[in-house]
Amino acid sequence: MSTVKLPPPRTIPDPEEDRESGSSSSESGDDDDRNWDDWVSDSNEQQQCRSLFEDRVLPSVEAAVSYDDSVHGFNINEVTSKLGLDFHGRVRLINCIRKNTLTPAQALALQGSEPWFSSDEYLVPVIENDPLIQIFSDDWSESEDEEAAASDPIKKTRLLEKQLALAQQRVAEYQKLLCQRLGVEGPSGEVKPKPRDDDTHYFDSYAENDIHAVMINDKVRTASYAQFILTNPSLFRDAVVLDVGCGTGILSLFAARSGAKRVIAVDASDIGERAKKIVKANNFEDIITVVRGKVEDITLPDDITQVDIIISEWMGYALLYESMLDSVLVARDRFLKPGGVMAPSQTKMLIGLCDASDIAKERIEFWDDVYGFDMSTMSEGLYDDAIIDVVGPEAILSKPAVVKDLILKDIAVRQLDFSTPFTLISTTERRTKINSFILYFDTFFTVSGNPVPPETEVRNIKEGEAVLAELWPVGNKSAPQRRQSQSGKKERITSFSTGPQSSPTHWKQTLFMLKHPFYASEGTTVTGVFHCKKRDDNSRELDVELHYSVHSEDGQPGDTVVQMYSVR
Repeated sequence: MSTVKLPPPRTIPDPEEDRESGSSSSESGDDDDRNWDDWVSDSNEQQQCRSLFEDRVLPSVEAAVSYDDSVHGFNINEVTSKLGLDFHGRVRLINCIRKNTLTPAQALALQGSEPWFSSDEYLVPVIENDPLIQIFSDDWSESEDEEAAASDPIKKTRLLEKQLALAQQRVAEYQKLLCQRLGVEGPSGEVKPKPRDDDTHYFDSYAENDIHAVMINDKVRTASYAQFILTNPSLFRDAVVLDVGCGTGILSLFAARSGAKRVIAVDASDIGERAKKIVKANNFEDIITVVRGKVEDITLPDDITQVDIIISEWMGYALLYESMLDSVLVARDRFLKPGGVMAPSQTKMLIGLCDASDIAKERIEFWDDVYGFDMSTMSEGLYDDAIIDVVGPEAILSKPAVVKDLILKDIAVRQLDFSTPFTLISTTERRTKINSFILYFDTFFTVSGNPVPPETEVRNIKEGEAVLAELWPVGNKSAPQRRQSQSGKKERITSFSTGPQSSPTHWKQTLFMLKHPFYASEGTTVTGVFHCKKRDDNSRELDVELHYSVHSEDGQPGDTVVQMYSVR
C-alpha cells in the first residue's frame, strides 16, 4: 500500500452522493465491451502464481512462467508442447513437479510416457486454485502442432484430444463465470470450491482462557455492563434476555441476578461448554440456558420466539474489527420483539489528530539504529497496518469528530461499510508535529434503547476510580438497587469511553501513522474523508482509507493525501 497525493479538494465530498452516483455506468459499459478472453485474463492471468521449483510467488502466471524459464531453464508451455500433452497431461505434470519437488533437470528429463501421466492421483491440485493449472495456452493447438499432425495420425489424434479438452475447459470456465455473475448455482454435479471460512480461527481464539481473563479484568468494560444491568431492575425483572457471544456467561449472570426470568446465552466457541459449568456452579440453571452455535443458525429453546432484551459485548478494535456486530444485528432481526431493548443501545466512532511520538519511536523509528546498525528495512510496511496501542490524554490534539454513529435498534449490516467526511481543528498551543490520526469509540446504554441526546457527554472513568463499589454484592447478597426516576423527563444513561481521556481498556486506541507527518498550530484545520469497509479476503478484518488535506492559514486546503491501512 502507498501514500498518494492528489490536487486540493474544492469541497468535502458527500459520501451519500458518491454512493448514489457511483461508477456503475462506466463499469457496465466496460463489461459490455469485454469478451471471454478478457474475462479469463482478468480472473486467472493476473492472479499471483508460485514458481514450480521454489516458494517464490510472482505477480502473474506469465511472470511465473518467465521466471522459471530464465532462472531454472524450464518453460512449462514449451515442455507441454514438446511432450504432446493434453490439458490433463499438463495438469498432471504441474502437480507432479509440485508434489514431488522435482528439480528442473528431472522435469526436463521426462518423456511424457511415464505411468503417472495416466494416473488420477496427479489430477488433484497440490495448490488450491493453482492459476498455473487454470491458465491454458492457445499456442498448444496452433502452428507447429498442426503442421506436425498433418503427416502423423497419432499426433493428429493427440492434437484433437487437446483441442477437445481445451474446449471443454472453456465451456466449464464460462459456465462458472456466468453463474458467479448471475448469482446462481452451478450445473448439477459440479465440484464447487470449498467456501472461504472467516469464522474458524475467530471462534477458536475465544475458546482459550486468556482472552476472557483480559476482558473480565477490563474494569471499564465489565463494570459499565454491570452498572447498567444491575441498577435497572425494572427493565430486567421478569424479562427474557438473549446474550449474543456469551463467552464465560458473565453478562448472563448479571442479567439473572438483576431478575431476568429467562436468559439464553449463545456462543459458537468451545467456551460455551465452560459457560454451562459456570451457570451450574452459580445455581442459575433454571434461569440461564447456554446454546452452542452461531446465532444465525440456532433456534431458541422451549418454544421461545422473541426476547425482551439483547445484551452483547460485540465491540472490537476500531469498534468494528471482528464483525461481531453483524451477528448481533441478525439476532435483533430474528428474535427481538417490537419495542425491545439493545444493550448497548448506541456506539460512536471518533477520530482526532494525534501526536503519537512515543509509539512511532517504539514501533517504527526503533529500526533506524539497532546497536549501531541500520535495520530500517524492517520498518517497511509498518505504515500499512493500523497500530493498536494506548496514548495519554495529552497526545490528542483536536476535538474529536464522529465518523460513525451506530444506533443499534435501527442500523443495518450494509451500513457498516461507509465513508464519512470530517473536519478537525488543532487545539495544540504550540506548533506540533501531527504524526497520526487516532480512532476510538464511546458506548452508551439506555433503558429505552433510544439514542442519547446529542449534547450527552460520555463518562470518562479515571484510573483508580471505584466503579465497582456500588455493584458488587457481598456475601452473595443482592446488589443495591436504584429506584427508577418517576419524572420521565431525563433518562439515566450508562456510558464509557475507550479514548485517551479515560482509563485504558483492552480495546486500547487505533492509531493510523502518517508516512508524511505535518505541523499544526492552534486553529489549524484538517478536512478529509474516512472510508471503512470489511476486507475482501477476510470479512472480520477492516480496510481503512484516509483522505485528508491540511488547510493553510488563509483557509485554503492543501494537497489531498491518501493513505490506506489494514486493521487486523
